[in-house]
Amino acid sequence: MIVDDDPNISELLRLYFDKDGFAVITCLDGDRAFDTFVQSRPDVVILDLMLPGKDGYDVLREIRRVSEVPVIMLTARGDTLDKVVGLELGADDYVQKPFEPKELLARVKAVLRRTDGSMEVKQTNSNDESKDAVSHPGLIVDRSRYSVRVNQLEIEMPPKELELLFFLASHPNRVFTREQLLENIWGFDFYGESRTVDVHIKRIREKLDDAGDHPAWQIKTVWGVGYKFETAG
Repeated sequence: MIVDDDPNISELLRLYFDKDGFAVITCLDGDRAFDTFVQSRPDVVILDLMLPGKDGYDVLREIRRVSEVPVIMLTARGDTLDKVVGLELGADDYVQKPFEPKELLARVKAVLRRTDGSMEVKQTNSNDESKDAVSHPGLIVDRSRYSVRVNQLEIEMPPKELELLFFLASHPNRVFTREQLLENIWGFDFYGESRTVDVHIKRIREKLDDAGDHPAWQIKTVWGVGYKFETAG
């Protein structure tokens, strides 16, 4: 699904993606975007930030209330704050205009591969939970069920937050750079900035802390390097 108020861009992208085998739905304004999303149930959304009616942030908020479908935002702005706000609201990636259609196509394929990979894990490892679950005192992260429990409390997390927490918790006391985390969670062809990792870590920490104390472990910042899941003892 492509949401952009410029009909020329929408048509160009529709033709480009259609040629690559995608079924494309387009929408030219923010007011109709959410209804179109609900009706079409797309696998990925390309969402312009500046739209007539509701802006891209408002549309993203509406989508995130009902779905974790991958969303790639388009913007003509170069302000880092715009990117951070979008990531905080749940955007998966950002592309700044003007852009090459083939780059946008590569990003779409990247997020779809990550989504497909998650489904494969759920199917092939359903009888071997040890590969898809990691536990520490007061914490269980189950990737097969996409669930997180802290102090027996179920915590809601979008897929990328859960995968990032699962990855760190699976390698306790090992330090990973932001670039390593981008490579392992988002894939080799993720074009986002390392700030993406910081935003996701911040949201994970907030949710874990809201669930109560967990003195046996923490996600620790290693300044100048990256992050690690640190355990006591």
